[in-house]
Amino acid sequence: MAGHSKFKNIMHRKKAVDAKRSSAFSKHAKLIMTAARGGGADPATNLSLRYAIDRARADNMTKDAIERAVLKGAGGGDGVQLESITYEGYGPGGVAILVETLTDNRNRTVGEVRLALDKSGGNLGESGSVAWNFEKKAIFFVEAPASDEEALMLLAMEAEADDCSPTDGGFEITAEPQNFGRVADALEAAGRKAEKSEIASLAKNTVVLEDAEQVVKLVQLLDRLEDLDDVQSTASNIEWTDAAVAAAAEA
Repeated sequence: MAGHSKFKNIMHRKKAVDAKRSSAFSKHAKLIMTAARGGGADPATNLSLRYAIDRARADNMTKDAIERAVLKGAGGGDGVQLESITYEGYGPGGVAILVETLTDNRNRTVGEVRLALDKSGGNLGESGSVAWNFEKKAIFFVEAPASDEEALMLLAMEAEADDCSPTDGGFEITAEPQNFGRVADALEAAGRKAEKSEIASLAKNTVVLEDAEQVVKLVQLLDRLEDLDDVQSTASNIEWTDAAVAAAAEA
C-alpha cells in the first residue's frame, strides 16, 4: 500500500498545474451531475454524490460550481445522458490498465482510449480481460507521526475500515467503498484531516517493471489517458518499487 501512496503523490504533484485545472473541474462536474441524477441531490443519502463532491473540493473546485453541478444533475440537466464505461487494456511491459470514463459518445471515447494505448505500445483488451485483477477500495492518507499509530488504528477499527498501515509521512486507511462516508466522518470528528481521499481500483496481483524506460512510458500513457475529457480515472497493476518510483519522477 505504501507504494500506491508514493505514486499517487507523484501524480498529484504532476497534476497541480493550472493548465489542467479547468479540465479537472469539467470532469468533476460530470461526475457530480451523474451522481445527483442517479441518486438525488442530498450527499448525506447519496454516497456517490458525497464522494464526487469531496473529490471536487480536494481539487479546489468552488462551492458555487459544485452546487450548480448538483442542481443541474438533480434537475435532469440539459438532456445529455452520460454513460459510465470502463475500458480494459495493456500498457508497456504488459501492465494491466483500467480506464474509467463518463461519456455521451462511446464511439468517440473508445477511439481516443485506443489511440492513446496504441501510441504507447499498448493495446485495448476485451471486457473482463484485466478487471478480475482489480477491486474497489476507499483510501485515505492521513499525515501523522508514528506515535499516532494506535489512535488511528482504533479510529479505523471503529469506522469499520479494513486496514490502517504506516506509509511515508503518515498512515493509509483502506475501507470498502460503501464505508467511505463513515471513515471520512470519523476522521473529521477526530480532528484528523485526510490529505487525500479517493475510491480507487487496486490491483490484487502486481507486476514489476525492471526497465526504467517502460516505467516512464507507462506514466506518460496514464497522463495521456487522464488528459482525455471523458476519462475520470485510471489504474494499473504495476508494483511501485523504489526504482519504479524514481523512474516515474523523471517522466
